[in-house]
Amino acid sequence: MKEVWLIGGMMAVTFAIRYTLFAASGQLEFPAPLARALKYVPPTVLTAIIVPSILMPHGTLDLSPQNAYLAAGVAAGAVGWWRKNLLLTILSGMAAFLLWQWLW
Repeated sequence: MKEVWLIGGMMAVTFAIRYTLFAASGQLEFPAPLARALKYVPPTVLTAIIVPSILMPHGTLDLSPQNAYLAAGVAAGAVGWWRKNLLLTILSGMAAFLLWQWLW
């Protein structure tokens, strides 16, 4: 029963935080430096999620040539920077991962 109360409490806090920001979004204007800084939040969060998965696929740091996740991440990063195409980046990363696993 404690888990139900815990989940309900987390849901209420999350809803309250998000609802107040959505409700105030029409009347609130951020200063220009803060608005510019907020544009970096999505790439920062994505990087914080993906980099540990690439560098530590099995729980320890793995920079060896056998790390297919690292090879795929480097390939996807290069294609993404070069072509600026999300679908091509995803496909090239997946292809590099599968090819790297097949080679090693």
